[in-house]
Amino acid sequence: MPSYAGPSAARSGDVAGTLRLLAYLAVALTLVVLDHRGGWLSQWRNQADLLVQPLWAVAGFPGQVVERIGEDAGTRSQLATENRRLRNDLLVANARLARLQAATAENARLRGLLGAVERGGIDVQLAPILDLDLDPTHQRLVLDAGSGDGVRIGQVVIDAGGVVGQIIAVTPMHSTVLLLTDPDHALPVAVLRNGVRLVAHGTGRSDRLTLGSIPLSSDVKVGDLLVTSGLGKRFPAGFPIGRVVALRPDDSRAFLVGAVRPAAQLDRGRDVLLLRHAPPRPVIGPVPAPAAAGNDLDAAPASPSAAGTPPPRAAAAPAGSSARPARSASGRVVPSTPGQGRPQPQEPSR
Repeated sequence: MPSYAGPSAARSGDVAGTLRLLAYLAVALTLVVLDHRGGWLSQWRNQADLLVQPLWAVAGFPGQVVERIGEDAGTRSQLATENRRLRNDLLVANARLARLQAATAENARLRGLLGAVERGGIDVQLAPILDLDLDPTHQRLVLDAGSGDGVRIGQVVIDAGGVVGQIIAVTPMHSTVLLLTDPDHALPVAVLRNGVRLVAHGTGRSDRLTLGSIPLSSDVKVGDLLVTSGLGKRFPAGFPIGRVVALRPDDSRAFLVGAVRPAAQLDRGRDVLLLRHAPPRPVIGPVPAPAAAGNDLDAAPASPSAAGTPPPRAAAAPAGSSARPARSASGRVVPSTPGQGRPQPQEPSR
């Protein structure tokens, strides 16, 4: 027959559980009172926290790794985006700076051209450069100006530094310039310091001209400035050509050969000047001062005879008068009466 747990057994188990709960409560209250008064339990907690810290670090490490990876990914994406934006801004700024520098250089060139025009007081025409050909065998400029703009063959081309060349071909829309440095070009020049006349030849290089057959006795030195001499009536006198940078004897040792650096910037710039009219030639020698107004002695002739007119005769005196014979402007005595048969004695001219 199976055993049956009656009400007494259930009550004994409840009593035991109640007693255990009361014991736990008593111990908890005792610990709370002791911790409140002595504080020794907090020390145990601190030591326990020290022992548990590594466990907490190990338990939180995966979460920290995931959080840091997310932050790094976001930061990297932001940095990449910002770097791309800054790179684009830098490219735009560099493009603007290059454009400003080009505008500044162009402004300086135009100011130089304007200064050359103002200093020389010459009549010029501004012409843009359309094409540049600096081949060693032929050096040309093509200008965006032609006969419709008043350009003519033989017109002199200059820039802010000096002579560039001359017009050799003209179309209604464009014109061609033969540069000074062309091998087929020769130009009469003069040394500005002493007036020695020479001939400058092109070499096919945009930075060099040559002076051939310079006599050894000529006073030509390195550093002398060469200008157009005006011979040939093609290039007006006085425009800069270049500066002597070197002198050496030729093969025969009887003459010198000079190297000249052109004054004009033949390989740069976007505009040139075309001379419309040659400037007036300078007056050589002193200029006579004009006669002062009101000075009758200097302005009018001293006598009628000085003006090329015959001397007038004196008026006839009335009959019976004892008037003295009148003298002409040349000092000769004329008869006092037109009816006398023999002339009066004449005095010598004074």
